[in-house]
Amino acid sequence: MAAHITLDLIQEITRLDGTTYFDIANMVMNGRAELAAINGLIKEVRIIKLNIPHSTAIGQYEDYVSDHYTIPPEKFDQWVEWLPHDDASQQQYETIIKENHIG
Repeated sequence: MAAHITLDLIQEITRLDGTTYFDIANMVMNGRAELAAINGLIKEVRIIKLNIPHSTAIGQYEDYVSDHYTIPPEKFDQWVEWLPHDDASQQQYETIIKENHIG
């Protein structure tokens, strides 16, 4: 079983093609995103909101993220976007973004 991932911030990731997305993550993943930017895997990362409230939606989305993703090691050569891939997790993602007045 994968480790449970706690999510407590929202960051904006700018892909190499200039498009952006909101990443619901934590400080460790923010550090990995900074490394990804330094290593040219993404263009930029910036924290939008710290210490997001732990709502029902965030708890459910943490379960989804924990089941589908892992925090990469410090040395990695590919940026994996932690985005939802099904309707339920997409709804949770959108609820979190809305609850935090982002977008």
